[in-house]
Amino acid sequence: MEKLLPEHLKDFWQQVERHEHSTEDYTGEYERALTEYRQIWQRALILPQRDNLRESLVSELGRYTQCSDLAEVRVRCEQAVVNLKREWENKVLSENRQSIEQFYDETPAMIYELMWWHALGDDLSPLAYVLALRFAQRHGCQSYLDFGAGVGAGGLLFASHGIPTTLADISSSLLRFSAWRLGLRKLPTQCLDLKHCQLPDESFDFITAMDVFEHLAHPMETVEKLWNALKQRGFLYVRISADPDEDRPQHIVNDFEPTFERMRDLGFVKVWHDDWLWGHQVFQKP
Repeated sequence: MEKLLPEHLKDFWQQVERHEHSTEDYTGEYERALTEYRQIWQRALILPQRDNLRESLVSELGRYTQCSDLAEVRVRCEQAVVNLKREWENKVLSENRQSIEQFYDETPAMIYELMWWHALGDDLSPLAYVLALRFAQRHGCQSYLDFGAGVGAGGLLFASHGIPTTLADISSSLLRFSAWRLGLRKLPTQCLDLKHCQLPDESFDFITAMDVFEHLAHPMETVEKLWNALKQRGFLYVRISADPDEDRPQHIVNDFEPTFERMRDLGFVKVWHDDWLWGHQVFQKP
């Protein structure tokens, strides 16, 4: 069975250390492999008649927000991190769940920040969604939930590969945008607004929670809900970590050991770990 990308690159580097390949060989293999992942990502996200990911995402935002000035849309994207920080500091009580949920539901900057991140300008970690897709395909997964779905990129990727997809988020505004994006491409999906409904029990054999846990007021409660939503033998693909970042005060969780402890108590078993590229882990419900 073909190795997943982090395993392949780690093995390749070990060959470099054994002097079987040069560092230049590794760089070339890294670029080749990441280019393949970029292409899969771009095919899922770029609109028809577009060939540049960033330009396509900006155009899509302009179309959704009915702003024909794409230079202005790009400025909003570039300033989104600063605007999010300012809004958070001015409006949010970080210990108050309702305050946090209201922030994500109302801030317009979140859409711009996430879309700009998905353009892969300075950070390739969104390509972990492609890695998740490969893992799900390898294990024959047929029912997918993106928890904390944001702007729906995971849904676009999985649905475009024929995997039945559900998106869940506490932000009604983000869910509306995500549904619009998938509808634009005629991709079927179900959207769950977690302010108004619960995750269905034992309904998914693959769940992603990408860079979600550092934002949660009650991460251990969330772990229990994800456990219940998974089918037996289902997989939870997550990155539960966050480095200190003064530009992102919305990262309110720093100690994840209680979360991992609750996962162990429930019975989650860690079956895979990316210790080479982006740090994601996969846990299985036995």
